[in-house]
Amino acid sequence: MFRVLTILTGAVASVALAAPAAAQPGTCLGTRAANSVRLTVVSTDLRNAAGEVAVTVYPDDSRRFLAKKGKLARARVPTRAPETSTCFWVAPGHYAVAMYHDENGDHDFNRTLFSIKEGFGFSNDAPTTLGLPRFERVRFAVGPGDTSIRIKTRYAR
Repeated sequence: MFRVLTILTGAVASVALAAPAAAQPGTCLGTRAANSVRLTVVSTDLRNAAGEVAVTVYPDDSRRFLAKKGKLARARVPTRAPETSTCFWVAPGHYAVAMYHDENGDHDFNRTLFSIKEGFGFSNDAPTTLGLPRFERVRFAVGPGDTSIRIKTRYAR
């Protein structure tokens, strides 16, 4: 169990390391190009409205998922409980998403050696009970039209 927690906290912490872009509510991050579509990520089951929700989008490459400098885009938006929406302009294709609820707004995924202090989640609500989810479990398609996904925020009990 300790090894699983160590792997999980290290990987989710990598989501928080790069400088995020500040996204304004109601606007999408990125440039709207001729072939781009809107990807909306709805983080659900947020336990309060404190802090921010950090959402990171990864390309269709398992080696870049949760890797330092592997992201395509990251946005931080003020938390609105019980759901917070974030959107990005992306090209149709396959992606993976990781998110965490930065309750204290310190831009760090807070945890201790033995527990995770802030909520987190992955696209497709991929389970994390035995470690990090496999890339195939978080990968999803974005078609030619706008796409919306929902990610359940999980908190350590």
